[in-house]
Amino acid sequence: MWRRLGKSEDEVAEVDARGKRVQNVGGSGISKKKKPRHVGPMDAFVSPPKSALMGKSGKGVQTTINDAYKKELREKACVDIARWVYEAAIPFNAVNYDSFNAAIQSIGRYGIGMKPPSYHEVRVPLLKKEVVHTNDIMKSHREEWARTGCSIMSDGWKDKSHRSLINFLVNCSKGSMFIESIDASSYMKTGERMFQLLDSTVEKIGEDKVVQVISDNDSSYVMAGRLLEAKRPHLYWTPCAAHCLDLMLEDIAKLSTIMRTIKRAIELTGYIYNRTGLINMMRQFTGQRNLLRPTKTRFATSFLTLSSIHKQKENLRKMFTSEDWTRSKWAKELTGKRVA
Repeated sequence: MWRRLGKSEDEVAEVDARGKRVQNVGGSGISKKKKPRHVGPMDAFVSPPKSALMGKSGKGVQTTINDAYKKELREKACVDIARWVYEAAIPFNAVNYDSFNAAIQSIGRYGIGMKPPSYHEVRVPLLKKEVVHTNDIMKSHREEWARTGCSIMSDGWKDKSHRSLINFLVNCSKGSMFIESIDASSYMKTGERMFQLLDSTVEKIGEDKVVQVISDNDSSYVMAGRLLEAKRPHLYWTPCAAHCLDLMLEDIAKLSTIMRTIKRAIELTGYIYNRTGLINMMRQFTGQRNLLRPTKTRFATSFLTLSSIHKQKENLRKMFTSEDWTRSKWAKELTGKRVA
């Protein structure tokens, strides 16, 4: 009988001796097979092990009803999350944050029936917990300040109410951290007052931890930096590199040829962007690209706009020589002819 099954008696005895599940019942070999895994309703909420999704050969197995059901659940969850993002006008790149992924994982671990946080919870208790968490992060930064030193950075700007605000940040090997924002609208922009602000900030951080103070190149900050270096000899005052570049562009723009070019670019872009129909015509020729490149500083905006006009030079020439332009009312205007 064993020879008819393709195995000898010695081979069966060897397999049995190694502990294999083989029994010799009535001279026949019977293998015990593992019972199939039963899929219940709770399997929709528990991720199967990776080995369950792979065959013995390491290749993928056929998709089960459970997998299709989980795929449908995920699609519904993604639709609901996206709808909330759209209704709340949340920037799309918010989903790239690690905190967003952590929130999704926490919701998944809780399971069905989780009650979302209320308006009060987000506004009071959860906010207080986040403040404690932020202070813990700041504590590690402060320890790094004492170990390797830090730099104080001041950034002046104006808000929509035309208030003069100064932001103070501290930078170290772990990154930059915001400290405070001061309303300096009532301050006279003198070197003495700016010196008092910078000096008080150094005192808060700790003189032994501060290596340098970085600020704008305004005349008041230049005087404040010199006074600070005189009072605290081991400190360095460093002008802001971005502000230095801005001042360089301002001086370059004063050259006669550059000034004339910028004025012509302002006339060109001003004429186009003050006419809705002409803007649409321009975008048809430029592939929906704009000429204006708004930035934080005025002089950088001028040079970036000149760069955009240069890149779209051929397309703008095609527009001003096209039938759409020649048949338009703008081609008959004196300013339109000059712009063309």
